[in-house]
Amino acid sequence: MSIKITSLKVHVIQSHLETPFSFSQGWVNKRSATLVEINTNDGITGWGEAFCQGLEPPEISAAVIENSLKELIINENPLDIEKIWFKMYNKTRDFGRKGSVISGISAIDIALWDIAGKYYKKPIYQLLGGAFRKKLKPYATGFYRINGKDEAVRLSDEALMHYENGFDHMKIKLGFGVQDDIKVMKSIHKVLNNKNCTFMVDTNHAYGVTEALELGYALEEFNLRWYEEPVVPENLEGYAYLRKKLKTPIAGGENEHTLYGFKDLLKLGCIDIAQPDIGSCGGITGAKHISILAQSFGIEVNPHVWGSAVAQSASINFIASLPETNHSLFARQPILEYDQSDHPFRKELLKTPIKITNGYVPVQTSPGLGIEVNDEIIKKYKIN
Repeated sequence: MSIKITSLKVHVIQSHLETPFSFSQGWVNKRSATLVEINTNDGITGWGEAFCQGLEPPEISAAVIENSLKELIINENPLDIEKIWFKMYNKTRDFGRKGSVISGISAIDIALWDIAGKYYKKPIYQLLGGAFRKKLKPYATGFYRINGKDEAVRLSDEALMHYENGFDHMKIKLGFGVQDDIKVMKSIHKVLNNKNCTFMVDTNHAYGVTEALELGYALEEFNLRWYEEPVVPENLEGYAYLRKKLKTPIAGGENEHTLYGFKDLLKLGCIDIAQPDIGSCGGITGAKHISILAQSFGIEVNPHVWGSAVAQSASINFIASLPETNHSLFARQPILEYDQSDHPFRKELLKTPIKITNGYVPVQTSPGLGIEVNDEIIKKYKIN
């Protein structure tokens, strides 16, 4: 008897934060996750996640999965991952292609890879072709605001805290006004001067081209690894213009979806670094499509990671499998986004949480995603 998908459950979980924080697009008052649990007739269970992008309510992708995607996969062979991916994409093309529909596809796809790994008794990176690296350098994403503007001193204290906690790579959230952003960067740089730290910045598309360019020129003295989402994702011409004008590498793509969306980003010369999010770009299959496309353009892939421990685990497997874009004896390696904001679904969701060891995140060797989800945490936070 061949293996078949017998059921799919959607778990929407949510936790309200004691201390809300903001990024350039709004205030975060709660953390949410849309998880899928797929079961098979031979007792294998796979877990996936639809990333709640930005301030997205988790119920949106949950509704897509329940009302559109679920019926497409029941009784399918879960090992037919590519076939199922295109079945879901083609059946939703007229009302999908972007956003929450692709996030729903992503969740199912991740769960299918988890099942495949458990079926073949291999970690996902092995099924993707093998691990180019067995440990990943994490970078601290943080520097969110709790008041809004004029927080340069507090944010420089945060930078020192991250450094003392073992992070020498950090991504600073900007987008609160060009002059405020510059003050923040100068304050952080002053505190960590001569500490051999690498910085990235992310404005979450807060600016138009003029302000983005002004900020980009001002930040060139900091030798950033990248300048992320300088303008809105629709403004491809703006991306390409900024890339030509600035010496700092331009990164983007967390709000783009599938190889079809990334095709234009790459073809028009918009980015130096592609940042698909595994939980919203089309899952592991979608990310694999994108990485192959980017490789042909000589563009680095460094996935965006802001979901729960499920998406984080999928990203670790995927990053491990990424080839070097420009091979050399000492080629630059992709790094793992390690969000430092309050998120119980990273700390509590797994029975064995993902941890940093000696400054790196080890790539697990257990089958599938290599995780064991704590059902009690899902019950505790479940709202749907």
